[in-house]
Amino acid sequence: MAGRVVYALGEFDVPLGGIRIATEHVGLLVGAGVDAYRWTPTPGFRYSWFADDVPTLSGLEIDLSEDDILVIPEIEVLPHRDPAPGARKVIFNQAYFLTFVACPDVDNYPGWAGETAIWTVSRESVEVLGGAIPHVRPQLIPNPVDAELFGPADVRAPSIAWMARKRPGESVLLRRLLRNDPRCAGVELREIRGLSHGEVAELMSTTSVFIAMGSPEGESFGLPIAEALASGCLVTGYASGGGAELFDAPGTWAVPDLRTAMLADQALDLVHRPDLEQARVDGRKWVAERYSRGVTTEALLRAVEQTRALPGAASRATHPIVWEAEEIQPFFAAARASLEAAETGE
Repeated sequence: MAGRVVYALGEFDVPLGGIRIATEHVGLLVGAGVDAYRWTPTPGFRYSWFADDVPTLSGLEIDLSEDDILVIPEIEVLPHRDPAPGARKVIFNQAYFLTFVACPDVDNYPGWAGETAIWTVSRESVEVLGGAIPHVRPQLIPNPVDAELFGPADVRAPSIAWMARKRPGESVLLRRLLRNDPRCAGVELREIRGLSHGEVAELMSTTSVFIAMGSPEGESFGLPIAEALASGCLVTGYASGGGAELFDAPGTWAVPDLRTAMLADQALDLVHRPDLEQARVDGRKWVAERYSRGVTTEALLRAVEQTRALPGAASRATHPIVWEAEEIQPFFAAARASLEAAETGE
C-alpha cells in the first residue's frame, strides 16, 4: 500500500490500555507490510510499561504526503484545531463516552474541513457512535489479545483478582465483602495495582476468577476481560457498555453495575466450582477465535484501504500535544491524578 499510516499519541508514564492498543496497531500494520509509525514528539521516546519497539516519528510537526493517513485519539479532537488540514485523517475512538468531552457542541463532528474516518473497537461503540455521528460510518477493528502472553499456567491457585484502580472506592468495599465471607477461607485476593503488562499476564495465568469492574464512566471494550478469558479465568463482573459482547463467551457471568454484594457472592461461588474446567478451555478458545492478532490485522487492512479512498492532500501536521496545555490537558491531569491516587491507595 502506498503512503504511511501515522498514529499521533501522547507520552504517558502510567498504564493506559488505549495507548498500548494503538501502538500494537502500528506493529501489526508493519508486520503486514504497511509503512506505519507511532508519532510521539520527544526523540527516542518509549513507553516503559509494555514492550515497545515499533517505528516512531518525533517532533511537534511532521510533513504528510498526499498518500499518508494520520490517526488521532478521540480525546485529542478539538473542532477548531485541525491537526493536518487537507490530509486523510482517522479518529481512533477507544472511549466513546469521552468523544464529546472537548467538543460537546459540534454538529458536524469533528468540525474539520473534509471527510474524516472513525475506527473503533466494539459492537457497542459502533452502535453508539453511529447514532451520535450519523454522517460517519464507524469501522470496527476488534482489539487484539495476545494469547501467547495471556495463557493458563499448569497450576491455578484458589484466587480472585480484579483491577483496583478502575474503581478504588468500590474496590475497598469489594475486598471487605469477600474477606468477611466464610467461603473466602483459603482464597487469595489479588488486587492488581502498578503491574506491567507482562506481570499482569503472569498473575492472570494462575488466577481462578477475574472480577471485571470497569471504569465508572464505562468501557468501550474491556480488554482485561478478554485477557482474563485467554488466561483461563472464569469471569464475573460489569459489562460497562462495550464489554457486553465479551459476556457472550463461555465462562462469563455478568452482574448489574454497582451490585457489589452480588459481585462478591458470584465470585466466591465460582472459585469453588470444579465442574467449570471445560468453561475455562472454551472461554480461551472463544477469545482466540474473535480477538486474535490475525483478526485485528485483517480489519485494520480493510480500514486503511477504505480510508485511502477518501480525498487527501499533502499537509504540515501538528501534534495534538501542542494544544493539550490549552484545552485538553485539564482532562488528562484529572485522569492522571485519579490513576495515581488509585495506584497508591490514597
